[in-house]
Amino acid sequence: MNNHPLSDLQPASVMRYFAEICAIPHGSRNTKQISDYLVEFAKSHGLRYRQDELNNVIIWKDGTAGYEDHAPIIIQGHMDMVCEKDEDCPINFETDGLDLTHDETHIFARGTTLGGDDGIAVAYGLALLDATDIPHPPVELVITVDEEIGLLGANGIDLSDLKGRMLINIDSEDEGIFTVSCAGGSTAHVNLKAERKTVYGPCLLLEVDGLQGGHSGAEIHKNRANANKVMAELLRRIQEKMPLCLVSFGGGSKDNAIPRTCRANVVAMSLDLAAVNTIAQELQAEGRAMYNDPELVIRAQEVEAMGGLAMNVEDTRNFISLLCSLPNGIQAMSSHIEGLVQTSLNMGIARLEGEEIMLTFSVRSSVNQEKFDLLNLVRTTAENHGAVFSQMGAYPAWEYREESHLRDVMIEAYRAQYNAEPKVEAIHAGLECGLLGDKVPGGLDCVSIGPDMQDIHTSREKLNIASVERTWNFLLEVLKRL
Repeated sequence: MNNHPLSDLQPASVMRYFAEICAIPHGSRNTKQISDYLVEFAKSHGLRYRQDELNNVIIWKDGTAGYEDHAPIIIQGHMDMVCEKDEDCPINFETDGLDLTHDETHIFARGTTLGGDDGIAVAYGLALLDATDIPHPPVELVITVDEEIGLLGANGIDLSDLKGRMLINIDSEDEGIFTVSCAGGSTAHVNLKAERKTVYGPCLLLEVDGLQGGHSGAEIHKNRANANKVMAELLRRIQEKMPLCLVSFGGGSKDNAIPRTCRANVVAMSLDLAAVNTIAQELQAEGRAMYNDPELVIRAQEVEAMGGLAMNVEDTRNFISLLCSLPNGIQAMSSHIEGLVQTSLNMGIARLEGEEIMLTFSVRSSVNQEKFDLLNLVRTTAENHGAVFSQMGAYPAWEYREESHLRDVMIEAYRAQYNAEPKVEAIHAGLECGLLGDKVPGGLDCVSIGPDMQDIHTSREKLNIASVERTWNFLLEVLKRL
């Protein structure tokens, strides 16, 4: 793939592999093709590899001359991406690659997420394994699947044949920041039966739109509104004025992405459209003042009935109460690290399908007991409304190591390259380091890094070109020092 959209950018090998990755569909749960691509890479380069039944891939490469007997280093990232797109974007994430481009400062994809999280890690790894002129110790490249939907690949991967005990995770979005600890988490599901029968009356389309959204871990502290919760409050206020029967409901598509839009159709008995519009305008003004979402738009319009199937008034009231009662957003801040979110959850998906309402949450905490308490609160709230609670994809917190040879080497390398001190910090977003470390006797000495990215998990996602090159050079310097 010599002629690709990034062919005029440096580092050339990294950009070539990133373009190849972006040309392959690789959303979560759709990783077979990208996994097979990694296998073909290993075969064509004569490298030992292992592909498991989940599509995780590990590739081994010996150390270069003079480094053969050095301690192995694990380079790690994930191959799946969050698939979000603009409403008018024609791309089918199941079958299409991305419409990749750049403006000489940033790389982005037209109308969709870019998948720099975490395609850039895969590109770095392949460029390293492809090179013949880069000094490095033995490398074990670990690329997991389905990180974005609960770290499922990391949870199921077998690391028993790895020799490395130091791991560089390339899944961070801020150059110059070394992440050395992160929250644990879980995905929570709330399911509510939604029997629907024929209901006659005026039908309303309600829309919450224009929100920024973002990553539910990395950006949960930025005071961005959750479209599902805004819609819940809109329905609650309208319900106080007139009986409602829910016809349809849909907001968000990923548990770990703050939903930007939500739409609901209701049959409104004794409809007073002027009163509804007044409520919408008041809530829109309140939302713009309360949240960092100045483009929030709330609309209400009368539409033709959609088949006439709706929940009854009492069940609709119970659903609205459930939506309003369930917690969302920051629940606790760290008392030890200033500005660090300690515990949170995100109502990422709320959807009425058939005769069932499905709610999905990403729950995070760096304190295990607080995570359990929050999950129990969601469970209790759900059960009090006649809903069923379940959870999956639990992963442990990645705890800070007082002694870290890898961190020390990386700090010295950073000082030499940048003539500055890196920031060493903990984050609220989930990383695979803690889960992977639990699989290895004695744990792993881990540090997470990455080039500068903006607005990940949204169609505004951008990857800084100059930062990609600096981070690549920094990675090579670290490998040389190891």
